[in-house]
Amino acid sequence: MKHDHEFDPVTPEELAEREREADLARKIRREVLRVQRGEADEEIRADEEREAAERAEEEARERLERRRRSSALWQLVSGTILVREGSSEYYRYLICIAAMFFLSIVVMFTSLHLDMRYSRLERDVQLLRERSIRLEEQRYRRTTHSAVVERLRERGIDLCDPIAPSEIIED
Repeated sequence: MKHDHEFDPVTPEELAEREREADLARKIRREVLRVQRGEADEEIRADEEREAAERAEEEARERLERRRRSSALWQLVSGTILVREGSSEYYRYLICIAAMFFLSIVVMFTSLHLDMRYSRLERDVQLLRERSIRLEEQRYRRTTHSAVVERLRERGIDLCDPIAPSEIIED
């Protein structure tokens, strides 16, 4: 027996396309039936609510991030102020301000050091004044007429005051 092969004008690609279309049509009919019964409305509503909540959360996150990024203090702390557009033209001013801060710190510590040195020298001068006053008092006590007479008497020498007043000798 001879097998007669019949020519089939439908190619395998066309058959696969027809099956996909039939599958898609079945899915569409199933969804239409679900929508007519009201089952899909609840899912659609839940999906919409979930998407709205996600959108609101994303917007809140974006607002917070924008607010945080725009905060000058945050930019200064995080260092993003240095890479912000237009800030590169201010670098020399920032360097100048940093140099002035450093210079002010150096001047402050130098002035504190000099102040401490001045206080120490002032205290030393006060001690020298007190010592000078004590030495002057001792010198005065030792050089008074009565002290000189007392010292001479201890050594056995009598001091005689002149009877006649002394005369001034002029050159």
